[in-house]
Amino acid sequence: MKELLTYIVKNLVSEPDAIAITEEIDGDNVTFSLRVAPGDMGRVIGRHGRIAKEIRTLMKAAGNRENKRVTVDILD
Repeated sequence: MKELLTYIVKNLVSEPDAIAITEEIDGDNVTFSLRVAPGDMGRVIGRHGRIAKEIRTLMKAAGNRENKRVTVDILD
């Protein structure tokens, strides 16, 4: 699932080398913490948070296939 998140975010940002994703697994709960360059935050969040919401929706759908609960945190 981390690869899916990396693929999505790399195609959104202008500085793909600045992406940092950490994964915390606690039983069936998986939490991804995402950091991008300050100039790319707007691209990842989108207007009114629409892109961030869609990223979270895609990751939850991928988690459902593996019977896991997925959370994506976007950090600055």
